[in-house]
Amino acid sequence: MNGAIRDVLVSDYEPLIEGLKLPDLKDRHVLAAAIKAGAQVIVTRNLKDFPAASLELWGVEAKSPDAFVLDQVGIRVQQVAAAIRQIADSRTDPPESVDDILRQLEHNGLVESITALRAP
Repeated sequence: MNGAIRDVLVSDYEPLIEGLKLPDLKDRHVLAAAIKAGAQVIVTRNLKDFPAASLELWGVEAKSPDAFVLDQVGIRVQQVAAAIRQIADSRTDPPESVDDILRQLEHNGLVESITALRAP
């Protein structure tokens, strides 16, 4: 992924792990990396293991992928639409349309986001 997105890797977060409290101890590395990176949001389908009370001390919140993308649609709908167009344009084997991409995203749980994007 680091080849596709610059500065995506977080390093040196390991010393933070032991001091963090989450319902699933195996998720502490995610919060540690978020803290180290100065992230405001952890995007996860696993919301139950990232309760708000455990995150607020660190200024981090957990959001589902649909809620996160819906926020982005509300902030910059044109940029989200352009990104979806770019994804569709990059799909050449087989070719896919914007509607194909929207259906895939909706099928993968981005129901509210896609509803908002399709709204007139």
